[in-house]
Amino acid sequence: MLTHLYIRDFAIIDRVELELAGGMTALTGETGAGKSILVDALGLVLGDRADSDVIRHGCERAEVGATFDVTGIPGFKTWLREQGVDAEEDCILRRHITREGRSRGFINNHPVPMQTLQQAGGWLVDIHGQHEHQSLLRREVQRELLDDFAGHEALRGAVADGYYQWKVLNEQWQALHNAAGEREARLDMLRYQVQELDALNPGAGEAATLEEEHTRLHHVNRLLDTCQRALQTLYEEEGALIAQLGRTTQELEQLHRYDSRLATPLQLLNEAAIQLDEAAGELRNYVNDIDLDPQRLAEVENRMNALHDAARKHRVAVEELPALHGRLKEELAKLENSDVQLDSLRKQIMAAAQRYEGLSLKLGAGRKQAAKKLATQVSRHIHDLGMPGGRFSIELEARAAEDYSPYGMEQVEFQVSANPGQPLRPLTKVASGGELSRISLAIQVITAHSVRVPTLVFDEVDVGIGGGIAEIVGKQLRTLGGSHQVLCVTHLPQVAALAHQHLQVSKQTKGGQTFTAITPLSETARCEEIARMLGGVEITKQTRAHAEEMVSRAQAEVS
Repeated sequence: MLTHLYIRDFAIIDRVELELAGGMTALTGETGAGKSILVDALGLVLGDRADSDVIRHGCERAEVGATFDVTGIPGFKTWLREQGVDAEEDCILRRHITREGRSRGFINNHPVPMQTLQQAGGWLVDIHGQHEHQSLLRREVQRELLDDFAGHEALRGAVADGYYQWKVLNEQWQALHNAAGEREARLDMLRYQVQELDALNPGAGEAATLEEEHTRLHHVNRLLDTCQRALQTLYEEEGALIAQLGRTTQELEQLHRYDSRLATPLQLLNEAAIQLDEAAGELRNYVNDIDLDPQRLAEVENRMNALHDAARKHRVAVEELPALHGRLKEELAKLENSDVQLDSLRKQIMAAAQRYEGLSLKLGAGRKQAAKKLATQVSRHIHDLGMPGGRFSIELEARAAEDYSPYGMEQVEFQVSANPGQPLRPLTKVASGGELSRISLAIQVITAHSVRVPTLVFDEVDVGIGGGIAEIVGKQLRTLGGSHQVLCVTHLPQVAALAHQHLQVSKQTKGGQTFTAITPLSETARCEEIARMLGGVEITKQTRAHAEEMVSRAQAEVS
C-alpha cells in the first residue's frame, strides 16, 4: 500500500509530505483547493504523460515521490527483479519534470523508462474516475477479474499450459514441414557432404596433433644431429662433462676432510652428476627412437592438406570439422526420418488440441455461470448507488474455432447501461466519470477478495448523488477499506464521515503566491470540516452538532 507521498513544486503545491495508513482515507476541501491536484500528482509518479506546465510558477522542476509497502505483493517483487531493480520491503517511485520538458522516472533509485513506471503503477494503484490508470477498463483485467471471482485460478493455469504445449508442437511441425519443402535437394547435398566427411573422418584434436608431428618430422635431421652432439659432449668424447665432473668431485672429497664446509657443494655436484647421467640416458633413447622416414612426412602433409581443403570448402576452421561432421549427420538423419516425425507430431498436435479444447470448454462453462452471478450482483449494487435503471452485463464472445489463446476460447467484455432505455455498451464507452466510478466501486466491493491492486483511489465518486445514496457509497468504500487501502476525494459529508482517516486540502496565500496545503485532521477538526461541508459559509452551533452526530453515528454503525 501507499505509505508516503512527497510532492514538490507541482501545480500550486509548494511542498507536501504525507504519511498514509491503510483503510479508507477521505480527502476533502473547498472546490478549487487542489484535491484533484493530489490525484494528478500521484498519476504523474505512476507514469502519466506531463509537460513543463505542471511545474509551479517560478520553479525549475517538479518532483513527486511515492513509497509503497510491497511485502504482500510477491509477484511485483519478482517483476522488479526481472527489470534489474532491487526488491525490498518498500518500493519508491519518483518522477522529475524539468522546465525544459525533460522527464525522468526512478524505481528504488534506478532510472527507468516511463513504460516501466506505468507497468509498476499497474501493480500498485488503481485510480477510479480517471481513465488513465483504470485497469478495469482493460479487457484482460476484466477477464482476470471474472476468473478470480469464479475461483478459476488452477483451471486457467491448466488452459494456459495446454495452449503452450499445443503451440510448441505446432512450431516443431511447421519447421519440419518447411524443411521438407526443399527436402530432396537438401538430402542430396547432405548425403554428398556426409559421405565426403565420412571418408575423411576428421578426429577431435587431430589437426593440432598433425601440426606437432609435421614440425618434428620437418626438423628431424637437425634434431638428430644436435642430440648426438649433446651425447658426445656429456658422455662419449674425450674430456666429456660427466667424466670431468667425476674427477672434480673425487678431488673435493679428498679435501673435505680438511674443511667440512665443502659438504654442501659436494652434495650439489653429486646430484648434478646424477641429473647429467639421466639426461644422457634420455637423449640416447630419443636418438634411438627418432623416425627418419621421409614417407611419413609426406603422409602427414597430405593429411593436413586434405583437412585444410575440407575446412575451406565448408568455410569453417580445421578444428571445427569434427563438430560440423556430427551436425550434418544429425540433420541428414532427421530429414531421412521427417515423414515419420511429421506423422508423429501430427498425432501429438491432435491430442494436445483435444486436451486444450476440453479444458477451455470447462473454463468457458464456468465463466458463463460466474458472469451471470457477477452481473446480477453488480446490477443490484449500482441501483443502490444512484443508478436505479442501470444494468450491468458480462459478454462472452467466442473466438474462432481454431483461434487458440492461452486465456481460453472466449473474450470477456464488461458492458453497462447507465439509464433505462439505453442499450448495453462496453464499459470503456461509458461517458460519465461519476457513473464509471460508481460502477467500478460496485465491482470492486463485490470482488474485493480477488482484487490484486492494493491501493484504490476514487476521485469524486459522489458526483450527482446525495442523501441516502451518498451514505451507501461511503459504507461501501469503508467496506472496501477493510481489505484494501482506499483514498477517496469527496464533496459529501456522508462519505467523509465514514472514513478511517481524514485529510483536508486547502488553499493558502503567502507573499502574493497561492499554495495548496494538506492537513491530517484530528477528531475535533474533522467534525469542524464535516460541519463546513454541511453548512457552507456560515457554520452554526446546530451544524456542528449535526456534524458530530454524523461522525459518531457513522463510526458506530460500521464498527
